[in-house]
Amino acid sequence: MRIETGQHQRLEQRMKLTPRMIQSMEILQLPAQALEERIEQELATNPTLDLREPAGEEADESEAEATQSRRDAHEGERELVVRDGSDDQSRRDDFERLSNLTDEYAEQWADNTFEAERTWTTSSQRLPRDTGERDGKMDAMANAAARPQSLADQLMAQWHQEDVPDDIRRAGDFLIGFIDDDGYLRTDRKTLLSQAPPGITDEKLDKALHALQRGLDPPGLAARDLRECLLLQIDMRIESERELDGDNEQLLEELELQRKMVSDHLKDIEINRLPRVAEALGVSVDEVKRAIVNLRRYHPHPGRLLVQDTPQVVRPDVIVEYDEVEDRYVAYLARDYVPGLTINSGYEQMARDGSVDAKTRQFVNESLRSARWLMDAIEQRNSTLLRVVNVVIEAQRAFFDQGPQYLRPLPMTAVADQLGIHVATVSRAVSEKYIQTPRGIYPLRMFFTGGTETESGESVSWAAVQHKLKQIIDAEDKSKPLNDDELVEKLKAEGIELARRTVAKYRKQLHIPPARQRREY
Repeated sequence: MRIETGQHQRLEQRMKLTPRMIQSMEILQLPAQALEERIEQELATNPTLDLREPAGEEADESEAEATQSRRDAHEGERELVVRDGSDDQSRRDDFERLSNLTDEYAEQWADNTFEAERTWTTSSQRLPRDTGERDGKMDAMANAAARPQSLADQLMAQWHQEDVPDDIRRAGDFLIGFIDDDGYLRTDRKTLLSQAPPGITDEKLDKALHALQRGLDPPGLAARDLRECLLLQIDMRIESERELDGDNEQLLEELELQRKMVSDHLKDIEINRLPRVAEALGVSVDEVKRAIVNLRRYHPHPGRLLVQDTPQVVRPDVIVEYDEVEDRYVAYLARDYVPGLTINSGYEQMARDGSVDAKTRQFVNESLRSARWLMDAIEQRNSTLLRVVNVVIEAQRAFFDQGPQYLRPLPMTAVADQLGIHVATVSRAVSEKYIQTPRGIYPLRMFFTGGTETESGESVSWAAVQHKLKQIIDAEDKSKPLNDDELVEKLKAEGIELARRTVAKYRKQLHIPPARQRREY
């Protein structure tokens, strides 16, 4: 076998994306909130970029007020000179004008917090002048909400209030580090022992865990599974009721029934085998149903009661409204979330000023190019997004008129062909973006879906099929719920033919349990 090296020429075509093209695609993919953050970042780093003034009468009034303010300021900017010589009248006039400046501009200076920010410089040491006025920034910081404590911090604070030996306290500190956001201690004992500090034994871990479960609030914290979490809460309530001297025997019996159901029959409850639970406990099905209703009062994730997740804020990128006059839907960008941008005219003049040194002009020109590119990229993003949405409105008119069950199949390739753009551009344009319609706010990607045909030849999207499936299940007899085979037949009667496994898949995607668990006794 012979190995040789050599040089060869080959002609081929390659497409290389410039950094600007890559950044432009990134801008296209950004939703409104992320784009707003990107603009704020650019405003902080690029001095040539400014926010656009509000349009209309407010802008005219603001400009008029600013012009008048500048005119008034210039009128008071006459050169102040205390002349030498024998002209006493001139000196008196100049000193009088100097003494009147404070009175003349006191109100303006107060409005601009000029007096609050004046400083006196003495021997390179700057001392703030105390005017007795409130500092707005300090007030804002004082009134700002404190950062919420983490779950571990709150549990640690509670734990250190407990009266336990030092070695048990250290074991409890160690265990708190393994409690998750739901409030559970899911780490197995073998892992805990392998990572425990020296001196913490299996026995001490047991004592610390028992003390944590008894001492932490709300009840149920530090449980190792759902059964233990519910039992801790039930036991705590039983103890509380027994400490009372009132007539609460019936309530205690109900709590004992709840405890037996959770301790011995939780799996049967999960799969809705209520008659089996009633038979095993020697009670009626109605008593079991009442106990299950009461069990729903306990929290399955007690840690969430101390630290709640921050709700996600959904900001629509596009708003669609119905025009009754022209009988059509009109789309426009939700510009309230994305500030308008403009180029600072002062820096444009500086870039053309030959008296400015070359290095400064080079920096200004680079900043101007970056600012113009960002504005062009945002404009291109908005234009592409609106074009895509207008095609969606045209293709999904039945959805806007009648609801989700009339959603039609709309592949991205069809939209790309209609607009003459690449399918990847359509995908980036709709990525993580929301559309506000008269029927609510929806992910824009929801309108792009495949589908099937009914027996009549009508195209129906998969989302519409899922909506129809949910309607059928909602209307079923809950004492005799429909199984997946019966759901297939119901859909077939509606003209939609699907396999049983497809129906089961859609049911799971809709978080609908099987027929056995939907049955009501």
